[in-house]
Amino acid sequence: GIISSKLAGKLRFLDSTEEEQKRGITMHSSAISLHFKMNRQVEQSGDAVSSSTTSDQVEEDFLINLVDCPGHIDFSSDVSTATRLCDGALIVV
Repeated sequence: GIISSKLAGKLRFLDSTEEEQKRGITMHSSAISLHFKMNRQVEQSGDAVSSSTTSDQVEEDFLINLVDCPGHIDFSSDVSTATRLCDGALIVV
């Protein structure tokens, strides 16, 4: 992957200021988009005479928008705006 196993959990990509890095907290909202491609196998049944099945590879693309914002109530507008702009949301506290 992009991050080595030695640095996983230690780097804070979305905490951009030195103070955020030092204190380990989020002070300013930041966002990032992650593009994910997944190959999955789809089985298709044959006709009634042969009764065989074939499988095809289907590539699916996903765009994941990650918003990191402070947990303070003053930043609730950032969270509500982000959730209105997407198809679904997962809020992690």
